[in-house]
Amino acid sequence: MLTIQDFTYRIQGRILFDAASAQIAGGWKVGFVGRNGSGKSTLMRLILESATSGDGGIRINRGARLGFVAQEVAPSDDSLIDVVLAADEERASLMAEAETAEDPMRIADIHARLYDIDAHSAEARAAEVLTGLGFSPEDLTRPCREFSGGWRMRAALAGVLFSTPDLLLLDEPTNYLDLEGAAWLEAYLRKYPKTVLIVSHDRELLNRSVTHLLALDRGKLSVHVGGYDSYLRRRAEKTAHLEAQRAKQDAQRAHLQAFVDRFKAKASKARQAQSRVKMLEKMQEITVPLEERTIPFRLGDPEPLPSPILELEGADLGYSTSRPVLSDVALRIDQEDRIAIVGANGQGKTTLVKSIAERLPLLAGGRRASRTLRIGYFSQDQLDELRAGETVLEHVRDLAPLSSQSQLRAMAAQIGFGPEKVETPVEQLSGGEKVRLLIGITAWRKPHILILDEPTSHLDIDSREALIYAINDYQGAVLLITHDSFLAEACADRLWLVKDGEVKPYHGDLADYRALVLAADRTRPAGSGPGKQKAGAPQSKGDPNAAPASAPAAQTAPTRAGSKSPAKPAPKPGNKVRRRADAAEAEMDRLKAAIDAIDADLARPDAFSDPAAGEAKLRSRAELQSALDAAEAEWLAAMEALEGAGG
Repeated sequence: MLTIQDFTYRIQGRILFDAASAQIAGGWKVGFVGRNGSGKSTLMRLILESATSGDGGIRINRGARLGFVAQEVAPSDDSLIDVVLAADEERASLMAEAETAEDPMRIADIHARLYDIDAHSAEARAAEVLTGLGFSPEDLTRPCREFSGGWRMRAALAGVLFSTPDLLLLDEPTNYLDLEGAAWLEAYLRKYPKTVLIVSHDRELLNRSVTHLLALDRGKLSVHVGGYDSYLRRRAEKTAHLEAQRAKQDAQRAHLQAFVDRFKAKASKARQAQSRVKMLEKMQEITVPLEERTIPFRLGDPEPLPSPILELEGADLGYSTSRPVLSDVALRIDQEDRIAIVGANGQGKTTLVKSIAERLPLLAGGRRASRTLRIGYFSQDQLDELRAGETVLEHVRDLAPLSSQSQLRAMAAQIGFGPEKVETPVEQLSGGEKVRLLIGITAWRKPHILILDEPTSHLDIDSREALIYAINDYQGAVLLITHDSFLAEACADRLWLVKDGEVKPYHGDLADYRALVLAADRTRPAGSGPGKQKAGAPQSKGDPNAAPASAPAAQTAPTRAGSKSPAKPAPKPGNKVRRRADAAEAEMDRLKAAIDAIDADLARPDAFSDPAAGEAKLRSRAELQSALDAAEAEWLAAMEALEGAGG
């Protein structure tokens, strides 16, 4: 599908690709990884350009259609679903031609082709993609101009997914999504019938949705079978092997050099000494790649406060007293809390944290907090608040206006900006550097509560890991909103679910919640909204926070004599539910074993010597993974039912 051969590319004298080569076969789902600034987005752009320019270093299969999210959907009067339907240019063209065609033969050809491309189901498929990405049924007919830029970016992503290109290029697609949308996208990509190349720093997506990793390191490309964790293991094994070989070579070199030094002056040993000199000259240096250093995040520890450090009681939150976003909120935060806030976009997660941070006043209810409580609030929206034309040092000066130049430089260095960066205007910083600057400023005053609303959208994998270490070492409370499930699982020990105007503790972990989201998506008809329901509607069967359904009224049954007496209560469902759970668990074990067997087969060097067979294995793996997700959701629902039944 895609071949990159001896490709070299420079930007302003800097080499991004140095005789780089890689080959991607049809049907592969490939995660593209590398440090920020290494050239991943540049290569995606060059792949797109090569489709028209025919660049000799990058070749794509003849006739292959490429799909890429270049920019957000324009704010037009066209409805959301019409914009997505128009993304399939062939269908749109045929539909338009069908309105005006007069030649009976041409009309027949048009309808035959529309049948071949499954045009009759297009609206249902477009609605499925849009709802999976977080749009409600009411949204589908709204004009695009009514949506913000972030939501129009989702619409652009929906259009590309709907058009089903032969080579789908995605550059950090989860940056526009919440955790629920990211979970849906993971499942969608696994089942995608064609080739995917995705730039992502989302570690769980790279583990769950790809079959291969394309790694960019020091201008070179390499392809690896499996997800990101298996890539890391192989890289560590290779480094360890090189280090062992290097140590062995150093010992051999020292031994040869010692012989030369000892006997080079002796005539009887001169020939042997000279041969060892030649051996030393011919020895090829074994080099061990140096790991690039990731600058750590530093979060200052606050002084302890008595618990609770913050309470809300009976609070209404939002922007209008007549229509609060969240009602009757009661919550407590202690200094050791690590809380991830989950819920679909638009449910009120950001409203909640803004109210806690006092960026929004309470509409009703009470708030109790220590007089000395300090709250730090970071949101990716604040990136737009950095002052263009001002340097890093000028932003740091806001923290201590009376400090000397040397003191300000020392403060900037602690945040992560050395002498070469402090005089840089903020508009010239990368997205990750802007995030680092804002998090450093937010945490400088040692807040007791640190609120992080989507902190990782511009961070690479190594920087995300550095942030995890910093959060876990931090001695204050953390409230976290993130689409990065790896970050949330590594840092949070409690979940709050924001849904249907309420905030509740979620009694499960993130894996439980993700399985619940995917199970709800599978049972939701196309066009129905994600996680939205009318007031008074029953909660999802798999929701651990749902109250147990009330028992049906006792029925009466006639006796032999015709009199009536209460029927025996229905038996507890414990045994039946337990059998469901056991069956689901056995199915999970079977599917995991089958996936492991395919992974082992795909890791063989000749796995794709027969491309058709290789692609069939990839399709089988995707089907098995989807079945595993379904079995996990079934097991989770059965276990919850068992607990509710007292079993």
